[in-house]
Amino acid sequence: MKKTHFLLSFVALGLINSCQNHDEMVVESPKQLEVHNKTVNVTNHDGRPFSTGTSANAKFVAGPGGSVLMQGFYWDVPDGGNWWNTVKGKITDWSNAGIGAVWLPPASKAQNGAYSMGYDPTDYYDFGNYNQNGSTETRFGSRTELEALITKAHDENMQVYADIVINHNSGGQSEANPFTGTNTWTNFTGVASGKFPRTYNNFYKNSFGNNDEGAFGGFPDLCHADPFVQSWLWGRDDSVGKYYKNVMKFDGWRFDYVKGFGPWVINNWNSNVGGFSVGELWDSNVNTLEWWANNANSSVFDFAAYYKMDEAFDNGNLNVLNDDMMWKRNPFKAVTFVANHDTDIIYNKMLAYAYILTHEGYPTIFYRDYEEWLNKERLNNLIWIHNNKATGTTSILYTDNDEYIARRNGYNGNPGLVVYINNSSSWQERWIQTNWTSQQIKDFTGHSSWYPTTQGDKWVKIQCPPNSYSVWSLNQ
Repeated sequence: MKKTHFLLSFVALGLINSCQNHDEMVVESPKQLEVHNKTVNVTNHDGRPFSTGTSANAKFVAGPGGSVLMQGFYWDVPDGGNWWNTVKGKITDWSNAGIGAVWLPPASKAQNGAYSMGYDPTDYYDFGNYNQNGSTETRFGSRTELEALITKAHDENMQVYADIVINHNSGGQSEANPFTGTNTWTNFTGVASGKFPRTYNNFYKNSFGNNDEGAFGGFPDLCHADPFVQSWLWGRDDSVGKYYKNVMKFDGWRFDYVKGFGPWVINNWNSNVGGFSVGELWDSNVNTLEWWANNANSSVFDFAAYYKMDEAFDNGNLNVLNDDMMWKRNPFKAVTFVANHDTDIIYNKMLAYAYILTHEGYPTIFYRDYEEWLNKERLNNLIWIHNNKATGTTSILYTDNDEYIARRNGYNGNPGLVVYINNSSSWQERWIQTNWTSQQIKDFTGHSSWYPTTQGDKWVKIQCPPNSYSVWSLNQ
């Protein structure tokens, strides 16, 4: 949903290193201490990459480091019904760059018809093929164009994720509502598709209660406790979820505003429909993010990492990268990002992308950053590094206000990497311990011309240019 840009309050967690290996756990209080002359093992697992699960696209194969997600839109993309064609025209280049999936805006007809960004849904089965709400096509185009886009993405070894808005509906007709004693805009029995016909019985307040466990005001609030609603969302063979997956061929879901209902809703959708799943839980509290992801059986956007990156890269304190984040709690349920259609507060974006594309979790690239605002060649280089070198668990090797060095420990024969981020105005050098004995390494970003050889004890000196980053791995 479109939201006012505001900074959520941070929660002091005390435990700054969300280490999963209790034998090597480093517990330090207060937070934001520098890391010098020691190795902080942040994650502990078998090293496998993030997986997006099975796909409607049988061709899809991720790289050793996992996949990269492209958010294929921004707020108020051009109207006129050409957006699906615009994205389709970029799919081949994105795939060649190593992007493995694209997240599309809400694809069905919304109250504002051809002018809507889709977050005010009316008819979940109208993809621009029915004349209602003042138009046939959606803001983004026709159903035929959407299907052509999805087919093109699958042909190019990419997955496609739908933006799912099931907290609320908009665009219904007025009807007398005995539960409120007023007229409410809750009559959706006349939707052009004829599917999922809702009335006041299917919205709060109703016979199931005055409201659900979430928080929302404004549009009619869909009642997920209603078996009729559950059946149409995920139960029936032609339910919204199964229709999107089996007929439209979407591979996964980005769930909008999941604070508006209980996590059991997404859990039920995922259990009945399947596909990759990520929830938009706008909260910087890692405990809340982890609780929701576990109860929803879903990935979640890592807002904790998002706000920590802003604090680190824009406010000159890279020590905050020692703090807790969702990818440290569970890297297999964390979707990381630098900006999206709702919020764009990080100024020093290339350092942030260097961070998420070398660390664990499922990194997302914002359309405008890639296509308009940042250096595409440098982003493509980081995508290549992510897909080919960013493997294994994570260890932090060094931090201070201006410098951050971390190691990915490799997986299944892949050597991993060392990433060096420098937020200062001068070149920096550090001795660090690698996992490599007497082997030549190089900076795969090309920012450094050094080709050092690690010592017998695995130590080596590396460097990083000012206000930039370097990424080191075996020269092979």
